[in-house]
Amino acid sequence: MIKRFQLLTYLFLAISVTGCADFKLFKETDTSGKTAIAMKGMVVTAHPEASRVGYEILKDGGNAIDAMVGVHFALAVVYPSAGNLGGGGFLMYRENTGEISSLDFREMAPGAAHEDMYLDEQGNVIDGESLYGQKASGVPGSVDGMFTAHEKYGSMSLEKLIEPAIQLAREGFQITAHQASNYNNLKDRFLEYNRNPGTVTLIKNEEWQEGDLLVQEDLARTLTRIKEDGRAGFYEGETAELLVAEMKAGNGIITMEDLKNYKSVWREPVTGNYRGHKVYSMAPSSSGGIALIQLLKMSEHFPLQDYGSKTATTIHLMTEMERRVYADRAEHLGDSDFWDVPFDELLNDNYIADRVNEIDLESSTNSENVRPMELDNITESEETTHYSIIDTEGNAVSLTTTINSAYGSKVFVEGAGFLMNNEMDDFSSKPGVPNKYGLLGGAANSIQPGKRMLSAMTPTIVEKDGELFMVVGTPGGSTIITSVYQTIVNVIDHNMSMTEAVSEKRFHHQWKPDQIFMEEGAIEENVIHELNSMGHKVKSRSSIGKVDAILIRPNGSFEGAADPRGDDWAIGL
Repeated sequence: MIKRFQLLTYLFLAISVTGCADFKLFKETDTSGKTAIAMKGMVVTAHPEASRVGYEILKDGGNAIDAMVGVHFALAVVYPSAGNLGGGGFLMYRENTGEISSLDFREMAPGAAHEDMYLDEQGNVIDGESLYGQKASGVPGSVDGMFTAHEKYGSMSLEKLIEPAIQLAREGFQITAHQASNYNNLKDRFLEYNRNPGTVTLIKNEEWQEGDLLVQEDLARTLTRIKEDGRAGFYEGETAELLVAEMKAGNGIITMEDLKNYKSVWREPVTGNYRGHKVYSMAPSSSGGIALIQLLKMSEHFPLQDYGSKTATTIHLMTEMERRVYADRAEHLGDSDFWDVPFDELLNDNYIADRVNEIDLESSTNSENVRPMELDNITESEETTHYSIIDTEGNAVSLTTTINSAYGSKVFVEGAGFLMNNEMDDFSSKPGVPNKYGLLGGAANSIQPGKRMLSAMTPTIVEKDGELFMVVGTPGGSTIITSVYQTIVNVIDHNMSMTEAVSEKRFHHQWKPDQIFMEEGAIEENVIHELNSMGHKVKSRSSIGKVDAILIRPNGSFEGAADPRGDDWAIGL
């Protein structure tokens, strides 16, 4: 199936490229499916089959929201590490008229949740309890998010949009090499946290191999209930009963009432300007928008284009900005329905200038000496997945969704066939104690019933001269914000194509721990030595993020770039 689909994709790419007068060759490392050039529409997702579903919907006359719904349910089948029914996420949507909307369908803490639920009698965090098993799950928001967005903007019937996912689950699809490796490596976890391993489709006696067929009959039945009964097909009735039974079988606390009461929330996007571009991103309960705009506003104080993209000076300056932004994130950001987030103060130009003035151009700052913003002094999931879509009318979707770490809590809802999230770990289980991604937090992100846990997801839309310019986002836990930031800077400051910007090696700093995490091979040894001489600690690591993005090129064509770090796939029409 994959090979046949790839051949079709090569044909789509050939047709699309022929119509582009300013087409240029990209890096030799690029392969078909990673870059697509088109004039009418574009879909870039984490899996070829999900991209195919979105493409077919656009080709059949669906809009970007229709394609989003089809892609989302397809990813729940073909990309179970992060695609989901049992998770949540954030949507940024730009209509072709220029109107921007954002939807928060982040998971919520169950009604029985409380601030000390992951602490022992001595007040210490119980290792792993917010990460594994039934108690790690928040109330899922993905299904409600799809229905809420479609009700407002969709044009095709939901039954038609969900059907491709049902077929993929019932008939199966061929898994990729990445997926085979993941399923084999996580077999022991799945065995540990599932009471009836025989019902877990990702477990089998022999080793998984690339090209093996994955059939998920329980998931097909769950998707069929959603198709037939709508939102109630997940939050009420048989699926809800199976979910709650799974919770009761362990130490989970999600109830039927929690499910029935879940609601997505439309939010005002966070906006800012960067070198003549208008940037729209997600407001809390995501920290992504505020953090991204802070970083871009600081960057305007420096001639990054003159410094170059991978020089010690540029990496030093971006690191210093990142450490200050993540310090503010730890102290001040949380669900704005429960916490008074200081939006204006954090984005205040005078405050940004003060932060910039703290930066020494020649030496690093010790993170112990970097404090969060003091309000009284102001005068004025690693595994997640992202997809970007533009339809034939110019409407654009930037959506990031997750079940938190890869395969979430590792718990499949028995009889329903989908994985539950472990998003409760994104709350601050205890002030000053880092979560899975090393991120710190305090009262702003404490656990409360009905509260949405703080996220780093940063689905973003960028305009230039009032027109759509870029759709961008990525998975990556705490590295999401810095990956989106660097991709934008790569295009705007360093004049890269979107393919080059997405493929470029990345780095990350998050205040604490006080280290620059650098993708292997990202920079030359002499640059590392120069950074060390400035006082930075550089630590090599594996890949950072999987950016899926679209750029509007000068002739009006779309450049879809799928990250080469994964199975991500771009298709244009």
